[in-house]
Parts: sequence; C-alpha cells; structure tokens
Amino acid sequence: MFAWASLCSMIVLWAAMALWFHLQVGQTIKICVMALTALVLAAYISVLFSPRSSSQLISFSNVAFICLGSLFLVSWFSMKPSLTRDWAADVQHTVTADVQGDEVTFHNIRDFTWNDSRIFVPRWKSGTYRLSELNSVDVILSYWTHPAIAHTLISFGFADGRHLVFSAEIRKKKGQEFSSLGGFFRSFELAMIAAEERDIVYLRTNARDERVYRYPVDVDQELMQAMLLKYIEKANDLARNPAFYNTLTSNCTTVVFDLVRLLEPGFPFDYRILLSGYLPEFLYDNELLMNSDLPFSEIQQRALLTPVRSMEREQFSTVIRQPAGT
Repeated sequence: MFAWASLCSMIVLWAAMALWFHLQVGQTIKICVMALTALVLAAYISVLFSPRSSSQLISFSNVAFICLGSLFLVSWFSMKPSLTRDWAADVQHTVTADVQGDEVTFHNIRDFTWNDSRIFVPRWKSGTYRLSELNSVDVILSYWTHPAIAHTLISFGFADGRHLVFSAEIRKKKGQEFSSLGGFFRSFELAMIAAEERDIVYLRTNARDERVYRYPVDVDQELMQAMLLKYIEKANDLARNPAFYNTLTSNCTTVVFDLVRLLEPGFPFDYRILLSGYLPEFLYDNELLMNSDLPFSEIQQRALLTPVRSMEREQFSTVIRQPAGT
C-alpha cells in the first residue's frame, strides 16, 4: 500500500508541474490549482490508510484516481510539437541545407548583431561551403550558473577562415522565458540553429557575460565531414518533423552525443553527457581534445574566451583564437 501511495504521489506531482507550465491562466489561479491538486491527493491517501474506510470507498477512490490519471495521460500524449508558432526573433527560423557533392548551401544562417541580450539587429542569410575545405571542429561550452550546467555549441571551421556554429536550442515563443524545469514538460520545441561565431558566441561572451570556453577537437577531416553531414541531416529532419526539447533527454549536449553515436556506435556513454558542464573532461579522458598530453587544467585555462570589447565583427573568429595576451 505504501509503495502504491508513493507512486501515486509522484504521478500527481508530475501532473501538477505539467499543469503549472501549460495552463494559460494567471499565477494566482495556478496556485489554486496546485492547492486543489494537493488536497485531492491528501484525501485519496487518507482514504487508503484510514482504518474506517470501507472496501467500497477504497475501490471507488482507486477507480477515480486511475480515470483521472488516464485522462491526464491522454491529454499529455495528444500534445504535438509544431513548426508554426509565433516564434521569438532569435529562433524564428531554423537552419536547413542542400548538399550537392562537395558543396553545401545552408539556408537561414543567423548573423545577428547584439547590442545586449535583448537589443539586436536581426539578419538571416544563406551561405555555401565546401566539405573538402573543412579543417577544424571546436566544442564551445557556455556557463551561466552551476559548473555542471553549460550550453554546448559545435563550431566547424573552413580553410577560407569562416566558421559555422551549430546549436540545438529551445524554440521559445514570443514573450516566453526559458525554464530548465519547464523543459521536462514539453514547454518548448527543439530547434537547430546555425550561426556565425560573431553572433552566437559573442552573444554569450559579451551580451550575456557568460563564461565561455572553446576546446579544439582532435579528429581527422573524414570524421569532421561525417559530423557536419549528420548535423545537416538532423537540421533538415527537425525542419520537417518538429520535436519537443527535453532538459534531460533531448538537449544541446544529448543531440551532440546522439550524432556521434551514429558515427561511432561503440562511443561510451558517461554521466558527463547529461551534466554538460563536465563534457570537456569527458572529451579529454577519451583523447579527443587537441594537446591532450597537457594537464586538463592548462587546456581549460587556454580555452577560456574573454569578452571582445572592440573590433570589427568580421575579426571576431580570429580574435578569439589568438593566444591570451596577444
């Protein structure tokens, strides 16, 4: 009986949190709904454990609880992700690409100019790149709270000096704020963004004042090309078939891992895939970072990007790759 009551409590807590994020009402009404949900759960558990409860009352309560739970599950699984909401400006478009042999043309590359985290000049563009000119891959981590929590970006570099950054992001609607907790409850869609470093990295180093690290990855060109093609495949699929973002199972880092697993099925899973702030240590332990003969602390120190205060936008990728002090 205790195990059943514990299970019911967890189900009700999950349902209550989902209602909190999806009810389109004011906060006061949400609090009232939460209180009512708690009262219903308390009443149900009291019926289960009260020595005065008849078997008929217990049976009726069980049936009522199961019916309510089933109704919620039907509603939950009937929720579908969309491509056509009123999206926030920075995720209004998602990247797609056409591959013609060695040549790849990307559409909806983001190239915003950020004055601060909320004031920007929007620009979306197309660009053509050659797979044969791909010569670097960087893992970029952006931290804003706990060291275990970071946003993961992958930057592909080309021989002509251009860099294209891929980022699996939540796709917020206009006026919607990000919530890590809300990401567990189908509050956001998943978007694949491709952007210039002077947009998506500058946003984090300067406009948001986050701690950003760039780790060059030690892989050959064949694997670089395969990774980029997998990103293209994922981006094109998301542009046709929307998916929900999930804070734990479908986020910026798990998308990276899923893509690598497609290339290397034996690639080991590690808790640092979920705790993305520790991803660099995972890559270091698997000898996937440049200069892996150095202590990790030194690699990390070299990887830290300082805010670029004054420059031409076109120089951003060059400036962040200069050794510290130059």
